[in-house]
Amino acid sequence: MPRIAVIGVGLIGGSIGKAARERGLGQVVGWVRDPARAESCLESGALDEVAPTLEEAVADAEIAFSCVSVGALPEVTGRILAAVGEDTVVTDVGSTKGEMVGRFGDDPRFIGGHPLAGAETAGVESARADLFDGARWLLTPTGVSSGILYDRLNRFITSLGARPAAIDAAEHDAAMAVVSHLPHVFANQLAGQALAGSERLGAVAPSLRDATRVAGSNPTVWSEILASNGDSVSEAIGVAIAGLVRSREVIATGDPEAIREWQEGAASARAALSAVEGAGEATHAIRILVPNRPGVLAQVALALGEDGVNIVDMSLEPASDMSSGAITVWVAGEADVDRASRSIEELGFQVSPAEDEVR
Repeated sequence: MPRIAVIGVGLIGGSIGKAARERGLGQVVGWVRDPARAESCLESGALDEVAPTLEEAVADAEIAFSCVSVGALPEVTGRILAAVGEDTVVTDVGSTKGEMVGRFGDDPRFIGGHPLAGAETAGVESARADLFDGARWLLTPTGVSSGILYDRLNRFITSLGARPAAIDAAEHDAAMAVVSHLPHVFANQLAGQALAGSERLGAVAPSLRDATRVAGSNPTVWSEILASNGDSVSEAIGVAIAGLVRSREVIATGDPEAIREWQEGAASARAALSAVEGAGEATHAIRILVPNRPGVLAQVALALGEDGVNIVDMSLEPASDMSSGAITVWVAGEADVDRASRSIEELGFQVSPAEDEVR
């Protein structure tokens, strides 16, 4: 049975363990800094075994997940990579990727990761086997990432119930700065402004409660996240300031028609954000003929991700002489088939017919 190592067993690490054990994906061995927490990790059902050291936990593992806090990720992930062999894929679950890929992206065993899943409460006690069901799980392979290890990680994440997608690390951090980190900045600022303005009225304003829900979230965790993505968050704040200045100018005109158009523009943007991918569509297989060279699978996955193609699954089929091979990807929807085919042809690879199937 494959050995899965989970280093740091909180909400995310514990949920990985529970999902893997419930689905019979392997033996889950974990390590926690505080030995007093070992028993709770076992009792929660997150682990099969708690190893006394990090090195023993990752020994002979096929996949090692680094699930500690963002601030501790570089040190812990470095220890994992130093302890494992060439056939272990090492990934993390941090919400920023630039620093990690900058440090470890030249190691073919490391593939950065970020599951877009969570809960209001932290700790292994809140871990759930279904936490990743239907959730996006972003991966940041580089040009030197091992195709075999990427395929293994991609398949495992899919087996957890998640939907893996490849993205460039810099693009990931810029996007997260807007969709995740900036809302926390806004909530922090608005909470202080509202308190200074009118504590009594603010306490009964539903809009204020919704907008400040994440204000002050776990100061230790969020100080590490914002510090690790400072450049992208600062740039996002600059764009937001410019947008607020334009909003102030529109509102200051006192022109109801201009303000209505501004409000309608926001409503259209919100509706676009709320649009979800169609469910229950048949998936279609696309077979891609590629040379056997380092980074080719990552190149394909990143290209499809940049074009918004939803990869439901993928598999590798090396040629008998190992000089070339085929990557089969399953994508959702007819539109994704066309986009994927164009993307692959632009890379200079051949797309061959493959039988459609529902997966």
